[in-house]
Amino acid sequence: MDTILVIDDQADVRMAAIVALNQIGYQCIEAQGPEQAMELINNSTISLILLDMNFKLDTTSGDEGLRFLKQLQSLGSTIPVVVMTAWASVDVAVKAMQLGALDFIEKPWNNLRLTAVVQQQLKQQKTSHDNACLKALNTTKNADYIANSPAMRQLLTRAKRAAKTDASILITGENGTGKSLLAQYIHQHSNRCEQRYVSVNIGAIAPSLFESELFGHKKGAFTDAKEDRLGRFEIANGGTLFLDEIATLPLELQSKMLRVLESQEFEVLGSSQTQIADVRIIAATNAQLAKAIEEGEFRRDLLFRLNTIELHIPPLRERVEDIIELANHLLTTHGRKYKRTNMTLTTHAMTALTQYSWPGNVRELSHCIERAVIMSDNDNITANDLILEQPSSEVSHSAAGDKSLPLLPLEELEKQMIQKALAEFNGNVIAAGEFLGLSKSAIYRRIDKHQLDLKEADS
Repeated sequence: MDTILVIDDQADVRMAAIVALNQIGYQCIEAQGPEQAMELINNSTISLILLDMNFKLDTTSGDEGLRFLKQLQSLGSTIPVVVMTAWASVDVAVKAMQLGALDFIEKPWNNLRLTAVVQQQLKQQKTSHDNACLKALNTTKNADYIANSPAMRQLLTRAKRAAKTDASILITGENGTGKSLLAQYIHQHSNRCEQRYVSVNIGAIAPSLFESELFGHKKGAFTDAKEDRLGRFEIANGGTLFLDEIATLPLELQSKMLRVLESQEFEVLGSSQTQIADVRIIAATNAQLAKAIEEGEFRRDLLFRLNTIELHIPPLRERVEDIIELANHLLTTHGRKYKRTNMTLTTHAMTALTQYSWPGNVRELSHCIERAVIMSDNDNITANDLILEQPSSEVSHSAAGDKSLPLLPLEELEKQMIQKALAEFNGNVIAAGEFLGLSKSAIYRRIDKHQLDLKEADS
């Protein structure tokens, strides 16, 4: 369960945020100010921080909030921060975002707006975590990917060439191939690399908030517009705007996106003044847009504006030459994280890795190696430790040809995995469940089903 840290010197404000977030399934802890918050951060696992910008020193400058953001920055914190302010100060919001805050909300807030922002940032944080693992693709000072396969070498050649232009780029590929990582790579190699890189998950934006999120709004533009708000196009001005999951953009909103891409002009909601969108657009999708166009779900003219250059990331099964190098890099990364730095892959494990089809691509490979690092009993990771699922058509072949892979009933395999996870996390049911991808209720149901003794696991 994600844990939100709410930092505000007013108890009623903290309570209002906690009630709203508890209703959608988040756990919340609270702090009256930065000093108490830092203690909680050092002693708890925090998924996101809601930070008030003003405390006891004054009520308008935001200096205390900015100082706290600088402290987080100096510590190398990766916890996403959403700032809260009761004052219409665009300057403070911009300064906060320059120091790492990802978004801001105005007090008093609308609960729909609050929960939408939190959900969007947590979803993006999960993607960022996955991409941090996917940075096994990115191993040298020049940010060159692991690209031994001909398909990846060709892709990176095209990406570097495209990066030097301002042409719109559409990145396609299956889930887990690293589309957002490639977008960052293009920005880093572009002429706009010194400017802001702003990422927007289109699928996480409620349709009613689309224009406000992308173009911003003025105070009073609609019922809940209590203060001015910067849109993503304005924040990314001069830099790169990455539109992830572009295929999820509702049809009725596609014309608005098309207009700004065609004219490079937009209006902030509640303002009649036209602004110029000096941004480089990179979009990404795992959907088949040609099929969506045929079914009337996506505009053909919008696709033409997005895919001046189209880059397709091949799935991992089509770049087998990269798998072992990626796996070894991930082994080093996760080994360092879990303080198991001497781990190696056995020959059988490497064979299993290259023979597996990787439906989840590099993201699945990362999770597979991470799990093996945590759960392996020794420093040599075997094929058994990888726990690779195989299609049913391959079961008999695998059982006959690979004696290192056990053939167990699913119920027994599930029981063993839960026992091992409980032992690894010293009987902490919640932590074990999170690692196995199970909710609190789901892990307890399985413990009860298999009649597992928690005291035994804890010992």
